[in-house]
Amino acid sequence: MCLAIPMQIITIDVHGLSARCVAQAEERTVGLVMLAEPVQVGDYVMVSLGQALQKMTEEDAQLTWSYYEEILQLNKN
Repeated sequence: MCLAIPMQIITIDVHGLSARCVAQAEERTVGLVMLAEPVQVGDYVMVSLGQALQKMTEEDAQLTWSYYEEILQLNKN
């Protein structure tokens, strides 16, 4: 099972095919070719296996991370 994670775009390459993204202080290069809509620096995307799958709002990204944090806490107990 793969888990998609929300990431924020911090830079986009000149061709618009990949972006540098950050989540939880970790940066990754992410492919943008699977996105149905254009993105820009500052946008949030859902990332799985190194590919951005969809654009999302900041609120949805934060909510998703809060769910992941809750799951981690439950697994610690």
